[in-house]
Formats: sequence, C-alpha cells, structure tokens
Amino acid sequence: MSHKKRRRLEEESNEIDLTPMLDVVFIMLIFFIVTASFVKEVGVEVVQPPDQEQQPPSEEAAPILVDINANNEIWIEGRRIDLRSVRANIERLHAESPQAPVIVVASPKASAKTFVAVADASRAANVYDVSLVPGKQ
Repeated sequence: MSHKKRRRLEEESNEIDLTPMLDVVFIMLIFFIVTASFVKEVGVEVVQPPDQEQQPPSEEAAPILVDINANNEIWIEGRRIDLRSVRANIERLHAESPQAPVIVVASPKASAKTFVAVADASRAANVYDVSLVPGKQ
C-alpha cells in the first residue's frame, strides 16, 4: 500500500458517525414528552365564595350621627344625651335601620375619652361600624 492510501484510510476511520447518537437523543426526547403528559400537576384548589348581589344603599341606611362639641356634650338627633343613655339611643336607631353606621362628629377640642365612650357604647349596642369625623371648632 502506498503512503497516500494508508493516510486516506486513517482519515476515514477517524471520522465519528453521529447517526446513532442522534437516534438516542430523539428517543429520549419522545420518552420525556410522553411521560410529561402523564404527570399530574399538584396545585392549590381555590374555592370562591358565591356571588352576593350588592344592594344599593337605600334611604333607610342613613347614618346615625352623634355630635360631640367642645364641652364634651353628646348630641343625637338634635337632643343633648347623657353618656349613660348613648347605648340605648344607638340601639333604638340601629333597630330602625340595621345597616346604618355610626358617625361621630367630634369637635377638635373634645376629649378623646368622650369619643372612646361613644364608640364603646356603639359596640355594646352591636354596631361595629363606627367612624370619627372632625367637626367645627
């Protein structure tokens, strides 16, 4: 054999045939695609509350206004009320309109103690929607 032929045979034998490797890669790809479709995803089940129709506020749901002036006097419906009778008055007004919130209009010079007493009386009357609004000086 001549030197050229021997060198040519060596070059041909040094080349790697990639066909079997590609076959294995494609078989693995098909295997992973098929098995991935059978894997069950684990997740959190979300339970949504049933839809409740929102009722528009009616005239009956007018807020219960409690005024506290600078002298810590409590006024409900234009009448001066003693602190001990605030709960009874709020219970009466709440019975007339159960959806009505209590809005306390307090003077900036009024004591926080008076507001807390009115808020506690409202909670004792089972009205938990109590808001504070700054009033006139």
